[in-house]
Amino acid sequence: MTLFMNACAFLVKVLTLPLHIAEVIGLLSFYKRVFPLIVYKISISYNDKMNDNKRELFRNLDKFYPTKGSLRILEVGCGSGANFEHYPTGCRITCTDPNPHFQKYLKKSMTKNDHLVYDSFIVASGENLKAVEDNSVDVVVCTLVLCSVQDTPKVLQEAKRVLRPGGAFFFLEHVVSDPSSWIYFFQHVLQPFWYYFGDGCEATRATWKHLEAAGFSDLQLRHIQAPLFFMIKPHIVGYAVK
Repeated sequence: MTLFMNACAFLVKVLTLPLHIAEVIGLLSFYKRVFPLIVYKISISYNDKMNDNKRELFRNLDKFYPTKGSLRILEVGCGSGANFEHYPTGCRITCTDPNPHFQKYLKKSMTKNDHLVYDSFIVASGENLKAVEDNSVDVVVCTLVLCSVQDTPKVLQEAKRVLRPGGAFFFLEHVVSDPSSWIYFFQHVLQPFWYYFGDGCEATRATWKHLEAAGFSDLQLRHIQAPLFFMIKPHIVGYAVK
């Protein structure tokens, strides 16, 4: 199946060559403005289907409150703020995203979720969180982000840097499927197209391996099959403690 898969993937790469050329010469830059609207619309459906999983995950936030004051959360790749409804009342939120055009939709989520305190929105990639001080937050949240970052280990190291000792990195990510499955086959064949549709998203990442190698003191990780489109059905969910 590997030979056939590689042949099909090459064909799709050829078909997406015009998109690659358009990206290189800057013709796809307009998509950076359109993509936040697409994510905002999709996140409504995603939240509905993944509500139970998110609720179960973020119930664990209570374990990481500081001895004094509010829970400080840094959300990396916050997008349109789809996680806000699951955060406990009174949390202080710092948001980062490399795409400044998300801010319009982020403000809608902030208005809707007025049970939280919003400190700032920082335009920054997950690999470069220099605007956030060392050991300054209780929790880092990263959902549907590690599929599109340039350097996953660097993002995890930055998360560890900004977390206080005993703080936690919360994650919910779609990942590559089992190699024996047809989902794995189509993830690899359709990846060239998926990359452009998802603004750099990769459906073929074994993200759990990076989490296992990141040096956290404790890793709570589960593999689940999400009730979603087959390309992003395999997910990992959990948290890792600094």
